[in-house]
Amino acid sequence: MLALTGILTIVVMLYCIMSKRMSPIVALIVIPTIGALIAGCGLETPKFIVAGITKLAPMAAMFVFAITFFGVITDAGMFDPIIKRILRFVGANPVRIIIGTGILALIAHLDGNGAVTFLVTVPTMLPLFEKLGMDKRMLIGITALSAGVNFLPWTGPMIRAASALNITTHDLFVPLIPAQIAGLTFMIIMGYYWGKKEQKRLGLTKEAILATGGTAHHEKELTEEEKKLRRPHLFWINIALVIAVLCTMVFTRISPTVAFMIALTLALMINYPNVKMQSERINAHAKAALMMASILFAAGAFTGIMTGSGMLKAMSEAAVHFIPEHFASHVPFITGIVAMPLSLIFDPDSYYFGIMPVVANTVEMLGVPSIQVAQASIMGQMTTGFPVSPLTPATFLLVSLAGVELADHQKFSIPVLWLASIIMTVACVVTGVFPI
Repeated sequence: MLALTGILTIVVMLYCIMSKRMSPIVALIVIPTIGALIAGCGLETPKFIVAGITKLAPMAAMFVFAITFFGVITDAGMFDPIIKRILRFVGANPVRIIIGTGILALIAHLDGNGAVTFLVTVPTMLPLFEKLGMDKRMLIGITALSAGVNFLPWTGPMIRAASALNITTHDLFVPLIPAQIAGLTFMIIMGYYWGKKEQKRLGLTKEAILATGGTAHHEKELTEEEKKLRRPHLFWINIALVIAVLCTMVFTRISPTVAFMIALTLALMINYPNVKMQSERINAHAKAALMMASILFAAGAFTGIMTGSGMLKAMSEAAVHFIPEHFASHVPFITGIVAMPLSLIFDPDSYYFGIMPVVANTVEMLGVPSIQVAQASIMGQMTTGFPVSPLTPATFLLVSLAGVELADHQKFSIPVLWLASIIMTVACVVTGVFPI
């Protein structure tokens, strides 16, 4: 009975989220609460909710401070010199233009926000593609690929996966670094391949490329408000702050929440010593940060109820009977292979809070660490999958910025993004993250 209640709870929650009858925040709180009451948990239900929220509080705090930190240093203009250098480097060479686009998207995606990445990358590089008559599908394809393989400890899928299984983002992310390097290498290789293909299609020789001229006039014009916020003389200090935070995340056991709290306060004091400006910068980025934090707290309520009520354990015990014990070790690898196309079916909240915990807990009962399922999921589910998924608004922003039809983008990019997901999954097998 408990297992059936758990299954119905998840099915109803998935339906409400995917049909857009409820927002994720509402569905993650209301549906499991009703399920717990039906299961007879009664007044214990609020305790489960508080326990779940308490476990996720540090992670939600990390996300709030991380997104605000990257917003502040972006306002200060840390990326401006980098963008200018990339534009000077690419010239009129299709190979360099496409690879440069990928590198720009990689840097812009440091804050983990896909929409911001597309808003920075596409308008910056689009004039070059149009000037040379290059295929704009390659512009959004390389941007999508670069953002997709750049999963970081504070990005949405990573945060969701860690919170759903109550594990740290450090333990989840660090073993995946070699796989991410494999994905980034593949991005460069695809950029080179696409660039050579375009160079041949356009009939551009080395002499023609040199004769085409520079790209300085394509540099983005800043608004008056943006100019007031820029702090070009503090470029190296801001770079040092970013490097310090990244190194802390990867090489130490210091809490990421503490690292980003300190980094944000330093960024505000250094770039905007005026108290009023500090408040304005925080307010400017509060909406995005608090929205994600709210979803995480709602997820805390969901996982707290599902765990505390025993529904998750009951479902996993029931599922164990349908999975041969010798097959369990293959589940993470299979998950990694299918994770990317699953992005076309499940939105991140539905998958990471509804599907993944059941699979992870089931294989754990058969002796396979649940973290392996989370790591396999990261290989594609709303990482390489999000820039082509119709379930994410960022996908529509990406194609509209370049003036490309969604169907054309999906036909062009899905095979490449899936291949990237498979390559990273194989890299996980080679480096021992999970078996084949």
